[in-house]
Amino acid sequence: MITIIENIGKVSLSKILPLRGTLQFATRVFLNLFDRRTYNSASRMVFIHQFYFTSVQILPLFLFVAVIFGFLINGMAFQVVKNLGLSEYFGRLLMGFVVTELSPFVTVLLIALRSSSAINAEIAVMKVNRELNTLESFRIDLIHYLFIPRILNGMLSMVLLTSLFALVVLFIGLLVSSLVFGTSVDAYIDTLLHSADLLDIVILLIKCATFGFFITMIPIRLGLNASQDLTSIPVAVLNGMVKVFLAIVTIEVLSSIVRFI
Repeated sequence: MITIIENIGKVSLSKILPLRGTLQFATRVFLNLFDRRTYNSASRMVFIHQFYFTSVQILPLFLFVAVIFGFLINGMAFQVVKNLGLSEYFGRLLMGFVVTELSPFVTVLLIALRSSSAINAEIAVMKVNRELNTLESFRIDLIHYLFIPRILNGMLSMVLLTSLFALVVLFIGLLVSSLVFGTSVDAYIDTLLHSADLLDIVILLIKCATFGFFITMIPIRLGLNASQDLTSIPVAVLNGMVKVFLAIVTIEVLSSIVRFI
């Protein structure tokens, strides 16, 4: 019996201690977001490069996915609404589900698959090649120079790309609604404005920023955990992506609870 309890305790500690370290690291990074010394010319240049990689290079694929999802979701939703005779709820359906739930979720998955894995591998390679030690030997603050620009980029990219995804879907919704319901542009916009909820928009923005923070902070943290062996790089990337998707699910669940309470 004692052995069983000891094993349970060891397993619990093995899960809690890494989580504690990640939360402590997240707190340090979050506090440094408000440090004026962080925003120097070097960190701004890193931020620009990261923003180009995350938000600009992905645009063709992102717009293609947004258009596909836009036609698919709008076509299915409007047809169901029409068949059930609930056409007066189509504005709330768009704003309450497509904009506030679907748009950030698809966006965070695309960014996580592309940028989070790249950040994780990049930091792990720098750790293995001792580049991080070299930067520290020159008294370069890793949080200011490497970490904050990537995290800020993740937060800003999530907000901007989610907004772009929502605009594309809403524009396609205009096309579909005009074909299905014969809705005019003015009536469509008026319906969206009356269906919009300020609290939902605030929760959406906070959720996007939180998504962006954690899908960049976690890969950085797991990349730093790599050893000096090359074989530790894929292990760090794998662990990082698993943690990223767990964080996405957790944030999505918590935001839904806050929204529907």
